Amino acid sequence: MSDLTKRQRAEARLSQQTTAMSKEKLIAMSPQATLEMMHDLLVHEIELEMQNEELRESQLALDLVRARYFELYDLAPVGYFTVNEAGLITQANLTAASLLGVDRAALIRKPLSRFIVKADQDIYYLHRKKLLESGEPLACELRMLKSDGTAFWVQLGATAAQDAEGAPELRAVLSDINERKQAEAARLLSDVRLSGLVYSVLDAIIAIDAKHCIILFNPAAERMFGFSAAQVLGLSLDRLVPSRFRSAHGKQILSYADTKSSSRGMGKSGDIFGLHADGHEFPIDASISQLEVNGEKIFTVMLRDVSERDRLYQALQEKNIAVESARAAADKANLAKSEFLSNMSHELRTPLGAILGFAQLMDSGTTPLTTVQKRSIDQILKAGWYLLDLINEILDLALIESGKLSLSLESVSLASVMHECQTMTEAQAQKRGITMTFPRFETPCFVKADHTRVKQILINLLSNAIKYNAVSGTIVVECTKSAAQRIRISISDTGAGLTPDQISHLFQPFNRLGQESTSEQGTGIGLVMAKRLIELMDGDIGVVSQLGKGSTFWFELNLTSAPALTASAVTLPEPVQATARDNAPQRTLLYVEDNPANLMLVEDIIKRRPDITLLTAVDGFAGIKLAVAMLPDVILMDINLPGINGIQVREILAANPATRHIPVVALSANAMPHDIQKGLEAGFFRYLTKPIRVMEFMTTLDVALKHAQSQAMHKVEAQQGASDDSIAKPGTD
Repeated sequence: MSDLTKRQRAEARLSQQTTAMSKEKLIAMSPQATLEMMHDLLVHEIELEMQNEELRESQLALDLVRARYFELYDLAPVGYFTVNEAGLITQANLTAASLLGVDRAALIRKPLSRFIVKADQDIYYLHRKKLLESGEPLACELRMLKSDGTAFWVQLGATAAQDAEGAPELRAVLSDINERKQAEAARLLSDVRLSGLVYSVLDAIIAIDAKHCIILFNPAAERMFGFSAAQVLGLSLDRLVPSRFRSAHGKQILSYADTKSSSRGMGKSGDIFGLHADGHEFPIDASISQLEVNGEKIFTVMLRDVSERDRLYQALQEKNIAVESARAAADKANLAKSEFLSNMSHELRTPLGAILGFAQLMDSGTTPLTTVQKRSIDQILKAGWYLLDLINEILDLALIESGKLSLSLESVSLASVMHECQTMTEAQAQKRGITMTFPRFETPCFVKADHTRVKQILINLLSNAIKYNAVSGTIVVECTKSAAQRIRISISDTGAGLTPDQISHLFQPFNRLGQESTSEQGTGIGLVMAKRLIELMDGDIGVVSQLGKGSTFWFELNLTSAPALTASAVTLPEPVQATARDNAPQRTLLYVEDNPANLMLVEDIIKRRPDITLLTAVDGFAGIKLAVAMLPDVILMDINLPGINGIQVREILAANPATRHIPVVALSANAMPHDIQKGLEAGFFRYLTKPIRVMEFMTTLDVALKHAQSQAMHKVEAQQGASDDSIAKPGTD
């Protein structure tokens, strides 16, 4: 029994005795009895005083013990919490507050779960529930958060108890085990670090455990994210990831754990971002790999900040957009240039056609010309054809520069091209007394090239060798192998030669190297064209010259095998005479043309053909009506017509059964290669360009008339066959 209880009972007994004894009874008592009673009271008071002294001494001892208890409670090396049934902290010692970096008052009435890392809260709730239900002590390891957000490992132990009112509560003990966990992580990562390599690489490397908690954060990662390793060790990887990516990255890591790959990228470049300590996001490339050390899974994430790369990529994209815009503008400009050149070609050829056409008629007319007239006509033709060559060369050069000149690379017989060029240039050489020597091909020699362009290059070089040669000089053409599959064609002359300075300016457009003052005509474009064409055919061109002794121009092409011969390839076309035949049947030619000069020129040409009747129409609609009404044998069609153009007229005629068999020959000043190609693809029988070359025109006209006659015969035979079949079949009633 405690001292407090004894005292209380003595005082109660004395009070009872005093109360029970009335005043009258005291007076009636004897003196001896009164003295005895007073003695008993005194003794009782003394006993009470002694008991009070003992009680005071016990209270002092109790207060001392209590003070010592709370001192030990607050200064214990571990944290103590008392948590009520609702999970709120009702009591905590100073060590617990110090571990969490807060004042003790900040803990009271706060949920303990608030100070536990979110990823580990399930561990706490699971153990707490089990403890309250079964009374079994709680023991687990989890991570708690300091007030600055730093995570650290603790060991949480707890027992069940009851408060003063009998309600259940938890009495928890927290032990800081962060150093031990870091030491364990360091041991686990001993294989990962590769003798310090992880800490010396330039890429950020982060290692996480199976719970996605950071257990390694190398210096490169510190620089990239702006956190020190101490600030993030123990935290979830989510701390370094913007909230919008956290779920996706967690799923990627979980899915990775189910694979056996040694490494895998975490998303496409530019799809994922890191979160810096200052709150800004930055793009990263990340790949994840997995290790298993002592039975535990460890994921290492290698990251690279691609902000600068993405910035450069964006700049490149913007540059590409600008380039595309510039290309589109250039294409538009090229298209405008092509249209301009095509229009200019048409506009220049139209008047030139009249000049050359009528000059040819006068030169080949039946009425003899005087010497002066003949000389004048020759000058008109010479100047006209020169002007036409100049127009053609300028247009060809423009096409090459715009990249729109198309070549047909095939197997070309060098001997055949040489023979053609020799025939075309011999007369010019003979006028100047120049002797030309061409190689003899003992065996066939074929080059991979465009036949027309090789011929153009050779004629240009031969013409230059003639023009700039000495009178009665010589020209030697040679062919030699320059490499295993290449052949060099050289044209050597005995002219004045070229200086090194002249050679350096040789292939510049319109640069005639001082020959402008001479009587020799030239444009300064031919060699430029030759160089561009040779390069397009994968060849080379050059010159060797010695002043006063002459020059040697050469070009090289690739050798190839002979083409496969077919029956059509070796069948020679039947020659056609461009003259009127005696007693020939009358034929009809319809010419659709809006230019009076061109109409007059063709009328004058057809006058020399009494077997041909000429019909004319000045626009497409009139031409269609006349063709349907008269059914001419051949139709000559201009392209640029008022109302509808010549291509549209031909389409309408081809759609009409009555006129679809009539050959339609295009005759146009649209002489660009794409114009000619477009015309042939549209179905024209032939495509002639202005100015008209009379002999070429007459030959084409005869070919078309012969074709028309053949078509008519087939039509008659088909009609007769159908008639015979109907006669042979018996009729029915």
